[in-house]
Formats: sequence, C-alpha cells, structure tokens
Amino acid sequence: MALTDNLANRASEIAAWRQDIHAHPELLFDVQRTAGFAADQLRSFGCDEVVTGIGRTGVVGLIHGRHGPGGRVIGFRADMDALPIRETSGVPWTSKNSGKMHACGHDGHTAMLLGAARELCNTRHFGGTVAVIFQPAEEGGAGGRVMVEDGLMERFSIEQIFGMHNLPGLPIGQFGMRNGGIMASADYPLIEIVGKGGHAAIPHSTADPMVAAAQMIVSLQTVVSRNTDPLEANVVSITKLEADSSAFNVIPERVKLGGTVRTLSPRIREETEAAIRRVVDGISAAYGVQATFQYRRGYPVTVNDADAVMVAATAAQRVAGNENVFTDHPPLMGAEDFAYMLEARPGAYIFVGNGDSAGLHSPNYDFNDDAIPHGVRYWIQLAETALPLTG
Repeated sequence: MALTDNLANRASEIAAWRQDIHAHPELLFDVQRTAGFAADQLRSFGCDEVVTGIGRTGVVGLIHGRHGPGGRVIGFRADMDALPIRETSGVPWTSKNSGKMHACGHDGHTAMLLGAARELCNTRHFGGTVAVIFQPAEEGGAGGRVMVEDGLMERFSIEQIFGMHNLPGLPIGQFGMRNGGIMASADYPLIEIVGKGGHAAIPHSTADPMVAAAQMIVSLQTVVSRNTDPLEANVVSITKLEADSSAFNVIPERVKLGGTVRTLSPRIREETEAAIRRVVDGISAAYGVQATFQYRRGYPVTVNDADAVMVAATAAQRVAGNENVFTDHPPLMGAEDFAYMLEARPGAYIFVGNGDSAGLHSPNYDFNDDAIPHGVRYWIQLAETALPLTG
C-alpha cells in the first residue's frame, strides 16, 4: 500500500491519542470527553460532515470519495466506552479515573479508526462515501442498538457496516473472521422457586425449594447435552443461587437461580429458552413447588454476511498477505452489540491481533500499540476495496 511509509511516521501520534483515551476512561453513554475528542479530530481532518449526539453520545463522520457525494455508503464502527474495573496494568498511561479502565481495547479501536479517517480524508482514493462511526455503551448499554434506533442507517444511507475488535492471543499483523455467527448471543434466565419452608429436622412437612433448585441446576445441563446438536455451540451456566434464609436449620420458603445462556444461532437461542422452560415447569410439578421463569434477552448473535466477509478478507489480505488472514477463525462465546448493526444492515465483524497481551476485561490488560498500523491500513484498504474508484 502506498501509504505504508506515511502511516509508519504517524503511528506514534495515533498511539499517543490511544494512550490519552486510555488514561481518561468513560463508561456507557457518559463518554463526552472521548466523543468530543473524536468529533474535534474528524473536523480537523476535513470530514465532509461531522454529526454528534447520534444514539445519545455517538459521533458520525462522513468522508466522500474522489468524485464527491453519491454512490454507495458503507459504515466503519469503533466503540468508545470503558469498563468499571480498577486498573492494575502499571503502564505510564494508567487510568486517571478510579474504578474505570479501558480493559477491552476500545481506546485502540477509536484511535485506529481516527487514524484511518485522517488518511481517507487526505487521499479520497475510493468511490462513494465512508461513514466513520464512534459508538458509546458497548459494554452492557446496547449503544449499537440505540444508534440504530436513532436512525443511524437511514439518516446516512448506510448500505453495509463493518466492525473490528482486537484479540489477545492472535499475533500482531494477523486477522481473523468467519461467515455466520462470530460472537454469541447473551441471555439471562432468572428462576424463582416458591415452596413451603419449615424446620430442617422435619423436611416431610415442607415443600423444599432448595432440592427443586438443585435438581434444576443439574437438569439444565441436559439442555445442551441432550437437546442441542453436538455440532452447534451452546452454553447454559447457572451462576447464582440465593435462598431467603441463612440459618442452618431452616428450609427456606424461596430460592432464586440466575445464569447466562450463550449461543451462535438464532434458532438454537429460541430452542434453548423453550427447553429451559420445560425443565423448570417439569421439576416444579414433580417437587410440588411453584416457579416463575423470566428470560431476559441480551445482545443477539453477531452474524456476518458472506459477501461482506469476502470483501473484508480481500482487504485484510492486501494488508497482511493471505498467510496472515484466517477466514475460518473460531467464533467466540462472548457477546457484542455490533450484532444490532448487523441485524440492520449486512456486514462483517473481524478480529485484529493484539499479540501476547493480558486477556480482555483483565485489570492487567492494555491495548498493544503495535497493532495500530495494521488496523489503520485495514480500514483504508477496506474503503478502497468495498468502494473502488470508477471512471
């Protein structure tokens, strides 16, 4: 790529942006400093339009290609928010905001997309328009959904959408992607069991919700082992057990169970909810207790479009070479709210290597600045690949 030398010279500046964002983490939609920095930078680059307040605190910059407005519009998305974690990384740019930390690399995502936006504004070596999207509240706030509901796709006529996330363990300079589900849905079952409490020495006079809860915990494992095709990914984990008594000699009246369900298929997601309900209803009847079942839906499956993955793979191969691009990368069972954008428009979500770093959401994590040139070049090449110049 012709921009290689230019980007190499500017990589340290982009890293400085990243480190500054890292030192000032913000949570959920409260990302005014980060969003303001992104908007100011986009204006200074010469973006054709910069819009703030999309999805409360999101920022969108429009960059027209060589022939000006008109033609296809594609979106590139980076997330901006941090996590409520106390940082222990010890890096010089450690968080200055106590109890908040960029433990997932959104600081790197924002900096890389800003770096790409500057080069795209300078070169315009593409047709159509690129919308660079800076999203709040990925970490549990569904900011992607809020931006979509705020008219992101329609207002800017976005036809295709792309996202990227760093991945510890994947070497620097490598990219991973796949067709179909690449990140899992995340749902949260809550079960409340009501029985008849009493003295633990006379259990026959009670309807013990604790025993029923124990049976449910064990039986819910069969939702995966006996109800799900072994070639499909599915996780059912009960992670919380609460009783309304703390005494050793009391059988409680009420017990609550909670957990998480992760799948890579919308169909399996539906089937799993139904199977959990059957287990809860059956065991409740067998043990003479009453149970209420709530199933809170979280982020949906992040589903990549095959055509968009092909475009993303071509761009990544032009940056890194075929040997460093894996189009059958294993999916992850974590969840990602870019899924809402992919429900609204076809697109692709890919991984860029973060090398041998601490894991995501670890208090010791830090985004690897050596990944910056690779991510920036990918975004630039993606614009040129998806929106080739004609005429």
